[in-house]
Amino acid sequence: MAYVALYRKWRPKNFDEVKGQDAVCTALRNQIETGRVGHAYLFCGTRGTGKTSVAKIMARAVNCENPVNGNPCGVCASCRAILSESSMNVQEIDAASNNGVDNIRDIKEQVQYPPTDGKYRVFIIDEVHMLSSGAFNALLKTLEEPPSYVIFILATTEQSRIPVTVLSRCQRYDFRRITTDTIAARLTELASAEHIQAEEAALRYIAAQADGAMRDALSLLDECVAFCPDGEIRYEAVLNILGAVDVEVFSKLFRALLYGKTGEALALLNRAFLEGRELGQFNADFLWYLRNLLVLKTAEHAEGLVDSAGERLQLLRADAELANKAVLLRAIRVQAELSQQLRYASDKRTLTELALIRLAEPEMDTDGDALLSRIARLEKRLQDVAKNGIPVATAVTPAPAETEVVQENTAYAEVKEIALSRPAYEDFMKVRSELGSIAESLGGMYAPALHSCELIAEESGKLTVCCPNEVTEGVLGNGGLDALRDCLRERYGKEFQLGLARKTGQTAARNYRMTEEELREQIHFPLEREE
Repeated sequence: MAYVALYRKWRPKNFDEVKGQDAVCTALRNQIETGRVGHAYLFCGTRGTGKTSVAKIMARAVNCENPVNGNPCGVCASCRAILSESSMNVQEIDAASNNGVDNIRDIKEQVQYPPTDGKYRVFIIDEVHMLSSGAFNALLKTLEEPPSYVIFILATTEQSRIPVTVLSRCQRYDFRRITTDTIAARLTELASAEHIQAEEAALRYIAAQADGAMRDALSLLDECVAFCPDGEIRYEAVLNILGAVDVEVFSKLFRALLYGKTGEALALLNRAFLEGRELGQFNADFLWYLRNLLVLKTAEHAEGLVDSAGERLQLLRADAELANKAVLLRAIRVQAELSQQLRYASDKRTLTELALIRLAEPEMDTDGDALLSRIARLEKRLQDVAKNGIPVATAVTPAPAETEVVQENTAYAEVKEIALSRPAYEDFMKVRSELGSIAESLGGMYAPALHSCELIAEESGKLTVCCPNEVTEGVLGNGGLDALRDCLRERYGKEFQLGLARKTGQTAARNYRMTEEELREQIHFPLEREE
């Protein structure tokens, strides 16, 4: 037997199996139970939301000999005939290819004859907005006063193109986009029924890419099954099939653009290009990533508005902490302009690279958005100076036994002096100076979190990571500190004692000191005292 696509095999057979359109199905089921069936219906909504499926269910239900709670029984002669598409009572017409006046005249001639069996003759006109103006005019009279045994069900994805004279003669039902959670639950159910092994993250990504269309989700699942016929459908495999990129790559790209690392941003794009990622999809996904960051930045309770969970949601939150709204708005505008250009561009890569360069180097643009981005970048650098304790003053005092190396930080209310041994001092200064590269080597959600933290030393030699807020502390506390300890051990070949703390306004700044003899050995040139 020939293989049947999943979206055809699992097409709903009754109203209870339709997912995500509860309001529409309840209204139609109540009409059938009470016998208040209309003569003309208009089903509106985006592709793959169930318009044609519900129309076929409606056609079976009105002709069913033994309906059950408004649903067709599926076993009577009428239901079986309609399911096998052998019934003369139901005709499905594609208006995209039958959109002329003559096609509507054929329908008007058929309307004159009552059904041979059953109660109603049902005409399903799909993509009805494709009818010509003459065809719409020819349909009007029949649509307004059809015989009692005739029902018209019109389906369209563009209700704005339907004449008002047609709209006023129909009961209109709007089919909503199906939520990602609903699609993911349905995919999990069907995967189990089809004995398909798939990761939850993989199915959820397929559901997100379906953009509210159940049919698209089932078609994408079909593709993934073909790619992994014998093994488990994994998240990485889905990305390869769909030409998409993981959230972690977009996080690295966003941080590279935010800190003006043009070369790193272009390298990430080049890697995605060489891996066969489709640049239109790459841009669309990155635009959605920026949108999620802006939502997290502006909305107080954004969990329901952002289609992400677990580690990916924590990564989004960490990135949202790094940029202000003006930077995100400009990035979204630039990426939206790029989306329009890529539709008709022959060289998509060059246009994408130019957009990334504009985002990484706002000084190239002279508009107001670019100016706001440049100001935000300067403010970010000043904040980093305050947070990361970059030295702004160094002094050698005339004390007889030791010399102080002073680090000033005006962000704190008091200054605390810490005396470190030479090995502890050297380890601390080395780790602090290389903290940026250490953060990048950690990757994932830990990199942006560590970027926003300050490293301080205790007299015991313990290094404490001071977090600016609760979100960052939660990210690093959930495995981040262990990952940092492993990274330091691998990089420097020794164990470090690490701690985690929340930075507050009362936290004291640190002055770290070493003896004059140790300082001479450290800088390798003689010191002279000024009297």
